[in-house]
Amino acid sequence: MAIDKQKAILFGAAAAVRLLLFTAFPSLPNLLTGRVEISTPVTSFKRLQEGLFLYTHNVSPYDGGVFHQAPLLLPLFSLLPNPSTQPFATNLLYTIVDLLGASALMQIAESGQSVSSRLFTSPRKALRWSNIAIGASFLFSPFTIATCIARPTSALANFFVLSSIAKATQGASITSILALAFASYLSFHPILLFPPLLLILYDAYAGSSKGPSNPLAFSLVHIGGLAAALGMLLYLSAILTGSWEFLAATYGVRLLLPDLTPNVGLWWYFFTEMFDSFREFFLGVFWLHILSYVGGLTIRLRQQPLFVVTSLLGIFAIFQPYPSIADSSLYLALVPLYRHVFPLMRYSFLASSTLLYASFLGPAFYYLWIYAGSGNANFFYAITLVWSLGLSVVVGDSLYAVLRDEWEVERPEMRGKEVRRI
Repeated sequence: MAIDKQKAILFGAAAAVRLLLFTAFPSLPNLLTGRVEISTPVTSFKRLQEGLFLYTHNVSPYDGGVFHQAPLLLPLFSLLPNPSTQPFATNLLYTIVDLLGASALMQIAESGQSVSSRLFTSPRKALRWSNIAIGASFLFSPFTIATCIARPTSALANFFVLSSIAKATQGASITSILALAFASYLSFHPILLFPPLLLILYDAYAGSSKGPSNPLAFSLVHIGGLAAALGMLLYLSAILTGSWEFLAATYGVRLLLPDLTPNVGLWWYFFTEMFDSFREFFLGVFWLHILSYVGGLTIRLRQQPLFVVTSLLGIFAIFQPYPSIADSSLYLALVPLYRHVFPLMRYSFLASSTLLYASFLGPAFYYLWIYAGSGNANFFYAITLVWSLGLSVVVGDSLYAVLRDEWEVERPEMRGKEVRRI
């Protein structure tokens, strides 16, 4: 009962903060919507409004090449009042999405998968934060609040990712696969989370009274379920738009990067400066680079599939084509689940300092480039490199800490001793 009361207070305070910001600063959502750190060409709320305008006037939302988001978002947002005149309904929707995402995150923490999976139990499992603390770190993160106020569609994708992970830890295959299908439908890259999520589901089934099933049959059934769910969503989208042109306008944009609007990622500047004759080659290289992490991490960290999901989300926040602070907030929300390995991390101060440094200087450098005219694109790209460096340090250092934790289980006599690579 006490925890339920604490949860109610936490959610009430988080909702109050968001609604207060929406109400007290009515121009703030439009200001943040225009920030490249939060909104990208494939998640921007302004672009969603343009697509919605075309949709409500019986024109293809993809005419003009501005709208690059999933078609099924259009009927959802068409049910809401016009946010420019009556924003409360839209603001409330995004607030509820954040609260539901926090609830899913707290379910993940409650499952204990981060400290004790079917195949591995950390010797430091007693060192962990409460579900309330982990939910609060997500709800009151400045990145999460800024994302909610700016209202990008990435907030919806983050909710479905967290829901998929939460249901996987509970062994709820159908809802986990459906949530992953919705997340992949909205943002494309979450489909790469399927292998570690499948391992979480398999471990949940193998550890239950139902007993382990045939791994191959289990995999094929879930692959078929994910394909069927995605196929249904795409088919409904084709019915809604009257054609299949949305595939090129949504997922084609993410794959081929035709829109080089600046963002906090690494792709835009690289492909701006590249000769067209090399473009296809490096697109393949960049995508293969992201794909290469999935198999390697899944195989090496088979005993801790939840950490594989966490690490992949960090990698996506760095290396996907159109990242934003919404992706970083999702990754940083899952990192506190591994409180037990924090003492093993070596560069916590460096990582936190780098992220704070980039967070404050990023908007300043963008202002110098775009508005003051006293800088150029190198100013902003340099600070995005620093931001990516900070996230990379967190991903790499947490990976080292988890591997060291596993190694100390295998070699308990080495616990607390310094290890050097020879």
